[in-house]
Amino acid sequence: MPKQVTIQPLSASKFAPFGDVLDAKSAADMVINQGMCDRHHDRAKVALNDGRVGVSVFNAAARSLPYTLELMERHPLGSQCFMPMTEHPFLVIVADDDGGIPAPPLAFLVPPHTGVNIHLNIWHGVLTPLYAPGLFTVIDRIGAVGDLRKNLEEYHFDAPYIITS
Repeated sequence: MPKQVTIQPLSASKFAPFGDVLDAKSAADMVINQGMCDRHHDRAKVALNDGRVGVSVFNAAARSLPYTLELMERHPLGSQCFMPMTEHPFLVIVADDDGGIPAPPLAFLVPPHTGVNIHLNIWHGVLTPLYAPGLFTVIDRIGAVGDLRKNLEEYHFDAPYIITS
């Protein structure tokens, strides 16, 4: 029987064990470009065990609620940063590690104009936009040709979780 997870609002403190919240809601660290640009400096802890940092564009299919979570993944060699290219909120699902498998997940609603950086080796659901188009800039580890699977571990739940609002 599926287990239920209720979506909660995203906050930097609740999300901190899993990654960084990227927004411009707090005061800028500095003003640059002749006073015309607020810089919110160094907001994500991009981490790599090897390889290099790459910037990609993902176009994910929109999902609807309730959402059935059957799979989580993690990346042991690098963090993953998701920056939406639309004004829509999206869902981020994360979990602690429980002896090599995901613990019961948490689901956060990421508000418009906000991104997240998921730390290295953190269990997370797949990219889950709630509206189309699901366009995101993704900053993550790029390794040698053919080693994409080396930085991907997947876990399929025996019984799915149902994510609800």
